Amino acid sequence: MAVTDQGKGPRPVTREILLKAKQFGFSDRQLATIWGSTEKAVRALRMKLGVRPSFKTVDTCAAEFEAHTPYHYSTYDEENESVRSDRKKVIILGGGPNRIGQGIEFDYCCVHGVFALEQEGIETIMINCNPETVSTDYDTTDKLYFEPLTLEDVLNICDHEQPYGVIVSFGGQTPLKIAKGLEAHGVRILGTSPEGIDLAEDRERFGALLRKLKIAHPKYGTAFSVHQAELVAEEIGFPVLVRPSYVLGGRAMEICYTNDAVREYMKKAVDVSPEHPVLIDRFLEDAFEYDVDCVSDGVDVMIGGVMEHIEEAGIHSGDSSCVLPPYMISQKNLEEMIATTVKLAKALDVNGLMNVQFAMKDGVIYVLEVNPRASRTVPFVSKATGIPLAKVAARVMVGKTLKQQGLDTYDFRRLKHISIKEAVFPFNKFPRTPIFLGPEMRSTGEVMGISDEFGASIAKSQMSAGNTLPSQGRVFISVNKSDKNDITVAIAREFVRLGFLLVATEGTSKFLDSHGITSQHVFKVDEGRPNVVDLIKNGDIQLVINTPLGEDSRYDEYSIGWAALEQKVSVITTLSAAATAVKGIERQLAGGLTVKSIQEYLKATV
Repeated sequence: MAVTDQGKGPRPVTREILLKAKQFGFSDRQLATIWGSTEKAVRALRMKLGVRPSFKTVDTCAAEFEAHTPYHYSTYDEENESVRSDRKKVIILGGGPNRIGQGIEFDYCCVHGVFALEQEGIETIMINCNPETVSTDYDTTDKLYFEPLTLEDVLNICDHEQPYGVIVSFGGQTPLKIAKGLEAHGVRILGTSPEGIDLAEDRERFGALLRKLKIAHPKYGTAFSVHQAELVAEEIGFPVLVRPSYVLGGRAMEICYTNDAVREYMKKAVDVSPEHPVLIDRFLEDAFEYDVDCVSDGVDVMIGGVMEHIEEAGIHSGDSSCVLPPYMISQKNLEEMIATTVKLAKALDVNGLMNVQFAMKDGVIYVLEVNPRASRTVPFVSKATGIPLAKVAARVMVGKTLKQQGLDTYDFRRLKHISIKEAVFPFNKFPRTPIFLGPEMRSTGEVMGISDEFGASIAKSQMSAGNTLPSQGRVFISVNKSDKNDITVAIAREFVRLGFLLVATEGTSKFLDSHGITSQHVFKVDEGRPNVVDLIKNGDIQLVINTPLGEDSRYDEYSIGWAALEQKVSVITTLSAAATAVKGIERQLAGGLTVKSIQEYLKATV
């Protein structure tokens, strides 16, 4: 390895040169690029030349008295202020920087993991670089390193602290990216192995596993060029879901209905290569979606909960309203989901948390995705069931089995209350931002409604999220062809029974009329004036039910959605959500909603 001096030619990299480069802030990876080498080789040279970082302490008590909860940062100075203890240590990697579209739920998992390990007498060390999280509060862990979540920085801390192991599965996708690198350098990864994680994330290998286990999944393909993407999409059949590999928060995902849309997406996609392909899946439009969270210790698998999404399949799980336990599923289908989850946990040799996303269409259960790590739904499931999944998983990772924790026979179906998670969105703060929900996460928070009955839980969740359900007035209904069925008829009749007047577009109005339900006809956005948007803006519509199917109808929904948002009118985009709204309004009209603590609900379950 050599450095080139202008006019003098190449000369070997000395300790002085390397130390100066590190003091100037160059990472090993940057230096490898400059010197035409590899990050591994630069690190090896650095170790050989004794160029190692030292760690400085931030005095959390400002020298007023001795600080027992310090945190540290690295620098290439001579004096090291971080004192290593002789206790058994576990490092937990946090989620890194947060942004809109990336939930704080991973930080919840990190913090609860810390609490569980402390109860087991283990020294906890957190590595994270986000000052707006609880995991980086100076008194959460025994030691905090405020450092970037890169392979180099984590290895530097591991060299100094010599931990028993590192937990990478609580911080979401960010720490998983360096799991294999850590393992290659001899660091023990606690929980599911990097091999198991990679098997779940590698499209081809995971598809082969599903076929071997005879588990149904939507057709999929991988593309490395625009032409290849077109061919794959045509073979799979439209609509398709296109996305970059290894994304977080569903960023840059799109639903495409034509080859033109696929072509346009590929033009926008950056860095498409064999290392960064674009993934293409058949989009199961108008399907029901479910989330299952579980903890496995390698022998037993505990199902923490099965949640049913109220929104249609294809909407990011962070944006979907969820019901626990599920309310519109047969016992047979529920048992199939549970059995499939157990089968996958054992096949991937999961040790800790795992999340499985299912879709159900025409009675067939499909596996959409498996994440052998903490998921966004863990905090909700933990609060709703009283089982702290992150704590349970942390104990499993350090060798305490589910049986030893008394959880090998736990069954979430014993719950006597109904919990509903509702997403909170920032659209009113960002004028003219598209509000249509899709595979890219848009929410900035979530709330929970809990009660002994479904309607009351719905009403509470909507109140908490600021989505006011009307008690009277007009309901606009426009449903796609496949939704013109007995369910729509039943929902319309329920609204009429509750005293609402119905307003509908031509197709839906004729459909309702054929079933003896009276409705006022209104134009679609492009059919004339006054149209549905005009009525919403005039305050003549109190609730919107619009179930889009296809690209054109989604354009209509954009116009309707924005008008509704400006007038603070709730918008419902699926029949299942409309059915739940009916129950919420009915319960709201009945009055007498009660308030109880979560602990009181959980006590009734025992």
